[in-house]
Amino acid sequence: MPPSDKTVYLVSGANRGIGYGLVAALAARPDAIVFAGARDPAAKSLTDLAATHPNVRPVKLTAGDKADNEATIAEIRKSAGRLDVLFANAGISKHYGPLAAAPLADLRDHWEVNTLGLVVLFQAAHELLLASPTGAPVLAYISSAAGSIGSYLHLSASAYGSSKAAANFLVKVLDNEHPSLITMSINPGWVATDMGNAAAVVLGRPTAPVPVDASVKGILSRVDGATKEKSSGRFWNIKASGLPSEEIMW
Repeated sequence: MPPSDKTVYLVSGANRGIGYGLVAALAARPDAIVFAGARDPAAKSLTDLAATHPNVRPVKLTAGDKADNEATIAEIRKSAGRLDVLFANAGISKHYGPLAAAPLADLRDHWEVNTLGLVVLFQAAHELLLASPTGAPVLAYISSAAGSIGSYLHLSASAYGSSKAAANFLVKVLDNEHPSLITMSINPGWVATDMGNAAAVVLGRPTAPVPVDASVKGILSRVDGATKEKSSGRFWNIKASGLPSEEIMW
């Protein structure tokens, strides 16, 4: 199958955790080309995967960096000629505590990466993404239960939660502004990544409860076969065996 007939994916924050899990799962699909975006595309996790999967292409992608994002999209346009599915996964969570004492610098850092990172990525990618020959391109934002207002979960993570909630709103905006674009925010579960496990320690647990592979399977179950009518403009929990499967409506 020539590259132009393959589904082209871009995953941000791809060198570890959920992002790496998504890239590894997609790499196993023979009809996929996967651009793995990371601040350090030479990270061993990505170079090792690319060495065994020629359809994986590591690219430099720094959340919120306009030049990085535009250069990555230019590379995708040149080498693949299309972009069909965009996983906005890059994120940070590094402050816990009461809002009254939260350093403003920490809030700005979270909003810069978790919220504006989505904006910068979409602005760079939107022309190529909206031109997808599928006619139904997908933007999947990897969100968090901490960013849900309708099902509020108190974690004393005001910087992280507010940045995710703001991005959830932007996903809703994009759904309404682009009739062909399927947008969704996906809660991946409390995943046993570096970030998830660090939060677990703060909250008195040894590790987060959801394995990365289960989370990735659940995320892909939401994206594969998604439609504008049934899937777009919504906040979804992952759908996986033994894990939450209900939709959370805003």
